[in-house]
Amino acid sequence: MGEVVFLGTGRAVPTLSQENTHFAVVGESGAILIDCSGSPYPRLIRAGVDPSTLSALILTHFHPDHASGVPSLLLSLWLTGRRSPLDIYALETAIVAAEQMMTLYEYGSWPGMYPVRYHAIPSVQGAAVLNNEDFDITAAPGKHMIPAIGLRIKEKRTAAVLVYSSDTEPSAEIEELARGADLLIHEATGEGVGHSSAAQAAAVAQRAGAKRLVLVHYDREAVSSRSMLRDARRHFAGHVALARDFQRFTW
Repeated sequence: MGEVVFLGTGRAVPTLSQENTHFAVVGESGAILIDCSGSPYPRLIRAGVDPSTLSALILTHFHPDHASGVPSLLLSLWLTGRRSPLDIYALETAIVAAEQMMTLYEYGSWPGMYPVRYHAIPSVQGAAVLNNEDFDITAAPGKHMIPAIGLRIKEKRTAAVLVYSSDTEPSAEIEELARGADLLIHEATGEGVGHSSAAQAAAVAQRAGAKRLVLVHYDREAVSSRSMLRDARRHFAGHVALARDFQRFTW
């Protein structure tokens, strides 16, 4: 059984109660970090996820609230003695930007720096991302202000499926990615360019036949949790939840 551990659930502007949305997917052989904002290293520790067990980082797109924590993470892992490679997966545009950002920090000259291996993901439906002992991960393009992807994560032992929309307007590609998902994590920033409301996310979940819906990328201080859940339940017959920082879900 896979487990998702939310390190942040907020939208682009973090608050005292919500860091930007990013999370760890934990299996028996280790953890994969999905997006990388703020300072993820201490949040992993607080969440009970050993940072040394990270095998990979997947960036869904290169906006600051999803990628600004890359230098902090790589530095913290280096200073705490990591020597095994870290694989980073993202669209080609995000890979280029991440490499440029790290080059500014001259990380290639850090003594004893572990290998960082970059892997470009094609922007196509069902694109292969990674396949390890625990998970088989594929992607599909979303509809955002810049190129972005959603992720479909299949837990190999149970064949259960987790899908993450990342930042997107309602999208036929993301809806297809979520087909039959056991757990759909969908953004609920609010209706607008590049984003979705709770009601729109719920409609996607209903059409895709998802079993459970968890909403993220929202501001709990600005929007009533009760109204978001009410709006979502009008459009989705399954279980709906609003994720909170450090909350855990299994699938």
